[in-house]
Amino acid sequence: MVRTEGLCKRYGRTRALDGLDLSVPAGQVFGFLGPNGAGKSTTIRLLLGLARPSAGRAWVCGVPAAEVARAHRFLAYVPADVALWPQLTGAETLELLGRLGPGVDPAYRDELVERFALDLSTPARAYSSGNRQKVALVAAFATRAPLLVLDEPTSGLDPLMEQQFRAAVREARERGQTVFLSSHQLAEVEAICDRVAILRSGRLVDVAEVTALRALHRTEVEAGFGGAVPVLDDLPGVADVEVPAPGRVRFTLTGPPGPALQVLASAGPDYLRVREPGLEEIFLGYYGSTNGGMR
Repeated sequence: MVRTEGLCKRYGRTRALDGLDLSVPAGQVFGFLGPNGAGKSTTIRLLLGLARPSAGRAWVCGVPAAEVARAHRFLAYVPADVALWPQLTGAETLELLGRLGPGVDPAYRDELVERFALDLSTPARAYSSGNRQKVALVAAFATRAPLLVLDEPTSGLDPLMEQQFRAAVREARERGQTVFLSSHQLAEVEAICDRVAILRSGRLVDVAEVTALRALHRTEVEAGFGGAVPVLDDLPGVADVEVPAPGRVRFTLTGPPGPALQVLASAGPDYLRVREPGLEEIFLGYYGSTNGGMR
């Protein structure tokens, strides 16, 4: 459904994308993951024909991405920052987008409007960024397009609406649609994707099943004690144990926390701090360079 060969994009001396070779099978939810500035949005702009590659080629549903009018018959797109016609209501916008695309399921669209709690009588100029995002998502998910291209689609949604978004993605997969999801949120990608491509600094680092993505999860734990710190080195999932000062211990934890917590609790900690590293920190920890694969 999506294929690229040696895809490159330069802006002056800046190389935003460097030799991307990617293949997305039909019927999958495919995550395109990376920190901000990794080249995800640049890739999508090239796939949509909104920018021309400096080198390489791309295809969407078997159609060269350069043939924009043909390629767009097979896809629906939701950008990170949605702009709508300010004078049109939500209902008029959905009707217009439905007529422009490859067809729409009206009953499912009405259901999505209810689930996303969207007021269709409001003019777009009065919508918040989150409501504009909802309009674009409802229009995309209600379409019969075989490919949905979603670029940071939950940036303006609250947690409840994010749950509705995830449900709609799963339903799209059940209907046989392919979802190409660009995100920098590790938890979001892990929850709904079948496979992921990981991009960093414009280069493809890895393509893996989503189960392998769980290896990226690690939690930083720090605890303080009135006496000696407990021995943690041999516990499952515990790594990088440090004793920065008497009575303090720091370590990273992957997998079930039970064994480590039991040992900490038995030693009577004075305090316990737990921190989830950001995606950029995780990438720097697991990928020391732009080459190499998932550890």
